[in-house]
Amino acid sequence: MRQIVLDTETTGLDTSAGHRIIEIGCVELENRRLTGNTLHLYINPQRDIDDGALQVHGITREFLSDKPTFEQIAEQFLTFVEGAELVIHNAPFDIGFLNHELRLMGPHLGTVEKRCRVLDTLKMARELHPGQKNSLDALCRRYHVDNTHRELHGALLDAEILADVYLAMTGGQTRLSLGADGSDQGRGTAAEAIRRLGADRESLHVVRTSGEDLQRHLAKLRSMSDMNGQQSLWEE
Repeated sequence: MRQIVLDTETTGLDTSAGHRIIEIGCVELENRRLTGNTLHLYINPQRDIDDGALQVHGITREFLSDKPTFEQIAEQFLTFVEGAELVIHNAPFDIGFLNHELRLMGPHLGTVEKRCRVLDTLKMARELHPGQKNSLDALCRRYHVDNTHRELHGALLDAEILADVYLAMTGGQTRLSLGADGSDQGRGTAAEAIRRLGADRESLHVVRTSGEDLQRHLAKLRSMSDMNGQQSLWEE
């Protein structure tokens, strides 16, 4: 299954006020593994950026002045996401802006939903953790995803962080095992473990069970059977 974890930055909060997308960040997952394939685009909105938005992402109009418009990058973006499931935190916001940009180019491009499935991790988090904070920062704390390098919002950085959060949130557990003292410190998140598994798969060492170990295992099963007065399932 191909998934694209996606985030955008914008000039403001409301498309009806003429606000536009200024940055798109995409991270590709294939069968729940990070492929290393990303898409990162800065976009010239051809308008001013609200002060509130500028405080969030720090991207200025001057910086974007020589960047392509959305119309110029639309084909590249649509080709990258075509047919994938988009994983987005607060999807209605990002999808609303993307569809707004497509509408400005004409009805022939349709909507994002006609090209991709959409999964909203904010909705998922609210169902998993009702009554709790479910912002991306809150989920990073809950699932032990390191976001200390995130001083300002950025589309690609936030997409990478969300990918780790999504993998941890849907992995069945936030940490893979407990330490010797019963704590989970120092073990790494499920998402980090999945990253390592993909990177180190070729170097994994397979340990075979010895004949002596098998005999001790069978002896243990027989003692359990004698204790319970019936044969264990593992001996059948």
